[in-house]
Amino acid sequence: MARAWQHPFLNVFKHFRVDEWKRSSKEGDVAVVTDKVLKTSVYRIRGSVSASNYLQLPRTSSQSLGLTGRYLYVLFRPLPAKHFAIHLDVSTEDGQVIRVSFSNLFKEFKSSATWLQFPFVFQARTSDKEVAGVAPPGARWTCLQLDLRDLLLVYLSRRYGHLKSIRLCASLLVRNLFTSDLCFDPGITITEARRAKLSVTPVPREMAFPVPKGDSWHDHYVHIRFPSVSLKTSGELREDRSPPEAVFLGCAPQLLYPVAFSKLEKDSVAPVAQTPTLTAPCQALSVPRLLPEVSLSHQRLEESSVRDLCANGQDTSTWVQATDAHTVVCGGRMFARKSAEVPVALQNAGSYRHFLPDPVLRLKGVIGFGGHSTKWALWTKDGAAVVYPCHAVIVVLSVDTGEQRFFLGHTDKVSALALDRSNSLLASAQAQPPSMLRIWDFQTGGCLSLFRSPMQTVCSLSFSGSGTLLCGVGKDRHSRTVVVVWSTEQVDAGGEVGVVAKVHTDFDIQTFQIACFDETRMASCGRGSVRLWRLRGGTLRSCPVDLGEHCVLELTDLAFAQNPDSCQVPSSRTLYVCSRRGHILEIDPQRMAVRCTRRLLPSRTCAGPLPQKQTPPGVGSGIAISGLSVSSTACAVGSEDGYLRLWPLDFSSVLLEAEHDGPVSAVCVSPDGLRVLSTTSLGHLGFLDIPSREYTVLARSHMASILAFSMERSRGQLATVSLDHTVRIWDLATLRQLYDFTSPEEAPCAVAFHPTGSTFFCGFSSGAVRSFSLENAGVLVEHTRHRGAITSLVVSPDGSFLFSSCSRGSLVQYDCAVSQCRVLRVAANVVCQDARPNPNTLAVSGDSRLLAFVGPTKCMVTVMESASLGELLQVDVSTLDLTGSHLGTAVALCFDPAAPDHLLVSTSSSKVVALDTASGRIVRELSSVRPVACSSLALSESPRFLLTATGRAIKVWDYSAPTDPGCQVYIGHSEPVQAVAFTPDQQRVLSVGDAVFLWDVLAAPESDRSEPRPPPVHEADWAVWRHVCRLPRPVYPSPHTSRLPALSTLWLLPSPGRDVGNLEDTVASGLPRKQVPVPSHAAPPLLGICARPPKDSAGTFTSDEEGCCEESPGTQGLAQAPHPSVLVERELGGAGDGAQGTAWGSRGFPVSPRHHGQPSAHSVGKGKAWPTARPDSYRHFTARYKTSTPAKTVFFPPTGGEQLRLKAVVGYNGNGRANMVWRPDTGFFAYTCGRLVVVEDLHSGAQQHWLGHPEEISTLALSHDAQALASASCCGGGGASRCQIRIWDIPKGSCRRLLSHHDSAVQALAFSPDDQLLVTLGDYSDRTLALWNTVTYDLLSSIRLPEPVHGMAFSPWDPGELTCVGTGAVAFWLLQQHGADASFQVHRHPVPEEVGVAELTSLCYGAAPLLYCGSCSGQVCVWDTSTGRCFLAWEADDGEIGVLLCSGSRLVSGSNTRRLRLWAVGAVPELRRKGSGARSRSVLLERELTLDGAVVSASFDSSMDIGVAGSTAGTLWYISWAEGTSTRLVSGHRGKVNEVVFSPSESHCATCGEDGSVRVWSLASMELVIQFQVLNQSCLCLAWSPPSCSRPEQQKVVAGYSDGTLRVFSISQTAMELRMHPHGAALTAVAFSTDGQTILSGDKDGLVVVSRRCTGASLRVLSDHQGAPISAIQSTSKEYGELGVKGTDLWLAASGDQRVSVWASDWTKDHCELLDWLSFPAPVTLEVRNQVECGWAWVWASNSTYCTLQAPGIPPPSLAAFCPWDRALLVCVGLGAHKEVLFYSLRHKQVVVKTPLPFFAVSLSLSVGTRLMAIGFAECMLRLLDCVSGTTQDFAGHDDAVHLCRFTPSAQLLFTAAHHEILVWEVTGH
Repeated sequence: MARAWQHPFLNVFKHFRVDEWKRSSKEGDVAVVTDKVLKTSVYRIRGSVSASNYLQLPRTSSQSLGLTGRYLYVLFRPLPAKHFAIHLDVSTEDGQVIRVSFSNLFKEFKSSATWLQFPFVFQARTSDKEVAGVAPPGARWTCLQLDLRDLLLVYLSRRYGHLKSIRLCASLLVRNLFTSDLCFDPGITITEARRAKLSVTPVPREMAFPVPKGDSWHDHYVHIRFPSVSLKTSGELREDRSPPEAVFLGCAPQLLYPVAFSKLEKDSVAPVAQTPTLTAPCQALSVPRLLPEVSLSHQRLEESSVRDLCANGQDTSTWVQATDAHTVVCGGRMFARKSAEVPVALQNAGSYRHFLPDPVLRLKGVIGFGGHSTKWALWTKDGAAVVYPCHAVIVVLSVDTGEQRFFLGHTDKVSALALDRSNSLLASAQAQPPSMLRIWDFQTGGCLSLFRSPMQTVCSLSFSGSGTLLCGVGKDRHSRTVVVVWSTEQVDAGGEVGVVAKVHTDFDIQTFQIACFDETRMASCGRGSVRLWRLRGGTLRSCPVDLGEHCVLELTDLAFAQNPDSCQVPSSRTLYVCSRRGHILEIDPQRMAVRCTRRLLPSRTCAGPLPQKQTPPGVGSGIAISGLSVSSTACAVGSEDGYLRLWPLDFSSVLLEAEHDGPVSAVCVSPDGLRVLSTTSLGHLGFLDIPSREYTVLARSHMASILAFSMERSRGQLATVSLDHTVRIWDLATLRQLYDFTSPEEAPCAVAFHPTGSTFFCGFSSGAVRSFSLENAGVLVEHTRHRGAITSLVVSPDGSFLFSSCSRGSLVQYDCAVSQCRVLRVAANVVCQDARPNPNTLAVSGDSRLLAFVGPTKCMVTVMESASLGELLQVDVSTLDLTGSHLGTAVALCFDPAAPDHLLVSTSSSKVVALDTASGRIVRELSSVRPVACSSLALSESPRFLLTATGRAIKVWDYSAPTDPGCQVYIGHSEPVQAVAFTPDQQRVLSVGDAVFLWDVLAAPESDRSEPRPPPVHEADWAVWRHVCRLPRPVYPSPHTSRLPALSTLWLLPSPGRDVGNLEDTVASGLPRKQVPVPSHAAPPLLGICARPPKDSAGTFTSDEEGCCEESPGTQGLAQAPHPSVLVERELGGAGDGAQGTAWGSRGFPVSPRHHGQPSAHSVGKGKAWPTARPDSYRHFTARYKTSTPAKTVFFPPTGGEQLRLKAVVGYNGNGRANMVWRPDTGFFAYTCGRLVVVEDLHSGAQQHWLGHPEEISTLALSHDAQALASASCCGGGGASRCQIRIWDIPKGSCRRLLSHHDSAVQALAFSPDDQLLVTLGDYSDRTLALWNTVTYDLLSSIRLPEPVHGMAFSPWDPGELTCVGTGAVAFWLLQQHGADASFQVHRHPVPEEVGVAELTSLCYGAAPLLYCGSCSGQVCVWDTSTGRCFLAWEADDGEIGVLLCSGSRLVSGSNTRRLRLWAVGAVPELRRKGSGARSRSVLLERELTLDGAVVSASFDSSMDIGVAGSTAGTLWYISWAEGTSTRLVSGHRGKVNEVVFSPSESHCATCGEDGSVRVWSLASMELVIQFQVLNQSCLCLAWSPPSCSRPEQQKVVAGYSDGTLRVFSISQTAMELRMHPHGAALTAVAFSTDGQTILSGDKDGLVVVSRRCTGASLRVLSDHQGAPISAIQSTSKEYGELGVKGTDLWLAASGDQRVSVWASDWTKDHCELLDWLSFPAPVTLEVRNQVECGWAWVWASNSTYCTLQAPGIPPPSLAAFCPWDRALLVCVGLGAHKEVLFYSLRHKQVVVKTPLPFFAVSLSLSVGTRLMAIGFAECMLRLLDCVSGTTQDFAGHDDAVHLCRFTPSAQLLFTAAHHEILVWEVTGH
């Protein structure tokens, strides 16, 4: 409560008598002026430097105001185009003084324990972007209400005491300051409050702003309350509150999306200041709204950096924002392309070869004008064309024909233009700071030069008459005005643009122009000044014109007289200058004085002469003149009253005038003086033809972002809706506007044309849907069924129905077949709520049958019948990316015009998937759309091309390509593209965002293309397949060949006497072979093909064994081998070459056999004729990406002499498939983690570790007798060229045999029931099926498959029968062995059409003769293996079934929906007898469990009561169906492990990872005890409280996260105690002080913050390491008096720039002193320039991934630690030029010992008593160094870089981590 004399409020200026300047002080330009808005005296504080011009209360810093009021009210107005600052010194209850500052100079929020800095950000009404910088011209008087109590409580957790001092710095106007404990509402007066009996507190009269009668207070002023109400507290700081990070002050327009913004308000950072644009004055303003923080940083890319982006492998959508748009990628390199009119297509190197032409789009036309400013429009020298900017595109428009040509290359809005007199050069600047300038060849359109200006923004450009000089004016980063003169003399000859002169000035400059009569003379005008400039000797000097009484005018434009005689007669030269108050000054440049003054007043008639000096400059309200242009005979004037007036040079009377819809921004007289060009602030561009007195509109434009559009088919019209509250109708043929509908009170959000009628529908922010008629331009009907803003509108193609959705989640169906559209149905809460307007969230199929929308949540897509709104399908898109850290959401929808049942969905995880609306399965996926999600989709009717809008780029995909579709990227938009679409004739493309872009499609129509569309992948495989088998004699059709329905004719071709040919060449070409290749001397396995005959039937179509030749080694045997005939099968009725036919028909399963003795060079099975795209099935293994490679030389210790023994492995590899086995009868339990096989005893927890694989293990298989275990790893590591398959002897625990055959990865392993055979199946890339003899482990046969196989299993009743499942069929393989050789008979049975599944993904055998198969759509199909038919199917899940297990009458299914289900299938054998009449009602779901990830492995006992299941989350679960429970057996981090810490008693350890979790483990059993999870963040560092905090309640863990927050967790309470946000960047290191009361934390920007653990307050911020990430922080408590410093703690910080600082501190006394500073050179292998560029990237990578270690130019991490046996020694790695460990003495200040290393170390840990050092390397190796004896031992076991090593405090255990794997080593000999 304030003191009595301060209650109810205190007038600060009045109480302290500011006007007397006794108790206050001023510095610089501080004056009292009269404000015409408030009609009272105010203080004006101005000056170029804010710190030198201020008003301060009290007079000296030793005094105090002592104001205790809770609220401070500041009544002020920022001066336009200037910066300002407000500083407050606030004292807390404990006497601490806090400096709180607000300024538009600040770019971001910053804070410490003693100061807070808030950026002041303005937001324009016409854009959603907040712009930091100078105040806009429309800044208004503001009542800033600061809640000082909550300000300190929210940000610093301190109690407010009193306000000590205030300093108001330039540039602003301030009326007064008030303090009070009352919360006033300035919009309500006392009279209004009493009359309306309101409960609010009205503002006192002393604080009130004058409001015109009948107007609202908010129409004229701004009220900002900070912090906002949502951030208030009631005495304590809430732990889950994120503090605000910026202050946005100013006025706000009416809210367009109240529902959406109400959610954002919770996390917003401050009030928003918005500036009004020049729109209709009737638009009312509401209370300020809260918006989230907007990043003010701009990514600036120059030409040199564009190559870096390509080299780093970034997606094209990342670097399309590069400065030079004429850049194209080809083959991994980049080169420049110059094009005048065609934006360059940035095409992927691996695009489909038929994707022609390149480019496929060409910019045809642009609808729009301005963007950054509407003042730039220029005539060409012949007056036939106009040059103007449209956002980032420069347009040259022919005024007679309307044709446009373009200058493309800018990546942001164009802020200034200049054209030389000869029309040879065009100069342009873009607004994005620092401003980039381009010099163009105006005739060709090529960019001659691109260079960066020294200014942040360029506001004016001017060419000299000869075009050799270019002048530019703008602001630098300190907001000082800069004038630069460049020389462009050599630019057309390939030379560079050089700076001739550069000047900084404090004077305001609005316009700058080079004189036409002398290119060394210039003139400028601005606020209160006109200056004449001269360039001489490389120096630019200026002198002011004496304006006299006009020095207070705001001068807006100038022009030199164009009298031809003036060039010869200096005395006749005249400079015309206009002002904001209606003045036109005629200035004599010779005398530098005003010759004559005239003023445009509204009281005078337009026919009268312009008055001369009628009124003083400051009296009266003249008409503001915004621009003028002078010809030899007349002067054109544009004013803000909307008139363009043409005067004679004596200004005697108006010659012509033209009225515009809005204020005129600029005028320009054509060179011949016959036309006057004018622009308006409302986006209109036109010209007045003086001879004919006609005005022609050239262009119109929306003044804000375009939200949606719709096209009308018959008339060729386009409708657009925008945030500027207008709906506009355009003619696509002429690009001219036809209609304009304005809605001041509500914003249009969506629009849709009726496909047949002359009406269109529009949805508004109020929830209204209106139907408009184009014939009478009126509203036909209005519907108000929605309560939220309309988000999308769509009309069915047949014109029957209209659908609308709103932000409240409702969907409305209308009957629009009648003229009066009526409502049919309303569905509530079905559409995604809180959605912003998006025209792509509703979609109707081309046949008008289906309706799709995003809802009821963002993760769901729903498909309904459009007529009945009956729900057909719901798809959860969050399951499409199970490995992602964030749930995916649907962004845009689009139906395939050629396949109405296919729905394209773009997701937030940057994928585009095609879904089958009948089954919900994924038909196709485009995953290369990263990293930006597609906001809009459009598919051509062919469908050949797919359009996607990703950010500001447009991508065109070759959708007809079966695999790896190429794309071309087009840029030109300066804002995100909101929507894209093809025109109805498919010949053009429309894209809208900042403007409307019309593109020509250069590709020929589908009917004109000679090349047919490539078939799908599997069809192409079958079409080109040729089966070749070796026959001893001619074979004629047998009676059984009639069972092959697709095979009707056989050709027997003679084999030429040649060497083996290459079958792949013929197969790939699709042409008949002129010469048939000869098989090798090693006979391949014989193959039979039939439609499943009985097993005892001999009538299969096969080869005769009797005539087979035996193998003959050597060349002689090969030469004597007979030339067999070759059988080629072709389809009857097919093409002559057989390229289009199916070789075997629908029931044959073609395979290519290969004998183990065949040379692989001639092997059919190893051909690469088929694409290797990953199938859309999660069953396939994909190795985790890494670039680290194992060390080639490892010095393993001798047997028995190891100092480390692997004790335990923490984690399970959820990336594997079927990589867990469990045998209940023997108790054998094994799983994989990385490249280790872990065999664990489930009773005791003891582990065995089988090491041998060089790479990650993909799968396991256990023999039926449980004596052998097969494991397979992927290839590519350790020098292995092929996958390794290891056969382990289980009783001995050793590797029995090593096999190698597959080229990429092994998909599955299976032992035959008698354990005599082992089958290995290659993945989708290898596609090889190999058969091995388990006695000798010789390869019996190897067969190349034409398509990927998802799963396989041996029949339990027949060891010679193998079943495989894949695309749409089940294949039964019958094995026939003939001595050492083997042959297969393959029978392929397609899935019945009524089942409707295309992919079978899993299988298992049930009771004889049943086979269960799972599908990608969640169905389970049951097959009768005796007849080869599918007789039953049921919906078992919503997603893909990857695991099936059956025993007796129970079936277990596991899917990627994380569900594990138990089914009762005892009635299925009885259903088999019913045949086709079987129904699935008898199959019952008994139990269901949901795991933490997709199910990838499972094993159950014979009764199916208990089992173990593994998930992709890296967890193994114990399943009990009887109890219905799932218990964790093995678990680990899903992502990379970043830190391991230990409790002082070593009872527990804690780990943190990139999955955002902190996990506490029992160190004895390594079981998970506690888990703290933070969503959407990565936990990067961790620390446990020190031994001084020994009591259980003192045990704390502090964790640092990627958002800059610190969280303190209590172990005893299992809860979060405190949440702090001391950093603005991701934390990389954290440590406790020795007493546990202080936390030291470092971030990736190099800042070290010292915070109190109890309060969270920041004690100190150290920026000594700023510029490089902190890689290590450690604190110790050794007594170190001999070091010559005081304190209780000794701590260090290491950063990535090879620097280490050592500090002595006593935090109880706030003492911190630098003890030593170590700086080392970078490694010699690195280039000097990369030491700075890559230093940050490395250490940040050191806390996320080490896979970039081997990349050139990236230094190793900088790590340092105190030596535990001598605290005066520092142990350092990564510091210095060589691979070594450095021991640095703090006593002697030098390195005392160096120990060489084989590689650069990436992790380090030292033990206390044993003097051992553990070092991890990126080469997957761990080294143990004995610091006493100097001996070393190397250990392997990790699959990736060993980025983490940590000894326990007792040094008995060592923890090491590589990505998500944690290995626990026991230190022996301790």
